[in-house]
Amino acid sequence: MTYNITTMIGIFLRGILMGICDIMPGVSGGTIALITGIYEELIDSISKIKFGFLKPLLKLNFKKFETDLIDEVNFPFFIPLGLGIAIAMLSMSKLMTYCLNTYPAYTYAFFGGLILSSIYIVYTELDAFNLKTIIITIIAAVITYLFVGLNPIQANHELITLFFSGLIAICAMILPGISGAFLLLLLGQYEFMINALHSFALPEIIVFILGAGIGIMSISRVIKYLLEHHKEVTMAILIGLMIGSLRIPAAQVITGITGLTSLILCIIIAAIGCILILVMETKFNYIDY
Repeated sequence: MTYNITTMIGIFLRGILMGICDIMPGVSGGTIALITGIYEELIDSISKIKFGFLKPLLKLNFKKFETDLIDEVNFPFFIPLGLGIAIAMLSMSKLMTYCLNTYPAYTYAFFGGLILSSIYIVYTELDAFNLKTIIITIIAAVITYLFVGLNPIQANHELITLFFSGLIAICAMILPGISGAFLLLLLGQYEFMINALHSFALPEIIVFILGAGIGIMSISRVIKYLLEHHKEVTMAILIGLMIGSLRIPAAQVITGITGLTSLILCIIIAAIGCILILVMETKFNYIDY
């Protein structure tokens, strides 16, 4: 990818979309990365970080450290993306919490529309949709459907717990169809971390980010390998994950509908979500594996 001002602004805007989705239970920032065409670049850039630049630093060879750091870390990609995600998560968390608490049915209807169109777009990228991929998709969908139906567990908010919560959640955040925010909900940490962001509680945020950093370094290499060597199976699994994850918005919409007017509004809002993603894909044709 060639990086210029226009490209970096585009990456920044994608980061904002990813950050917004990463704080929504049931929606994955990885899905946004996938449908806006930076998913492969994201995974590839993360997997190339092998911390070789630390060796010259330990030898106090700062010039070599700087050279190796620039060569190994894709700063033109990570800086605008990270800024977009951070700004979105810090500034939009209150708004998202308000929407989810005040208008859950309408909010989740929009999420559902986004996921539905994402499923269609990823499906069109499959080179072959045979019996094998159909079976894999169904299995992944059923497992995800059952998983997201679990009841949230109770947990303490000690720093070590937040560290492992960050490690687990970030793995889901970069996987299309799996919501890291929902995993935090299951772990009993979602509301706590939202409040930590609101109050800018640095110790909790730093420990959570540290766990997330270690987690993302590990899972990215696995995903990169699977996409390179088992693309069709991996994509079939991702489609199944997104199908199964529809249980969350569907349940919220069903329980939140209060009448015919409410139902019609949910359908319209879901359609808007679908059209938004389809227009983005049609106009920009971002996905490229």
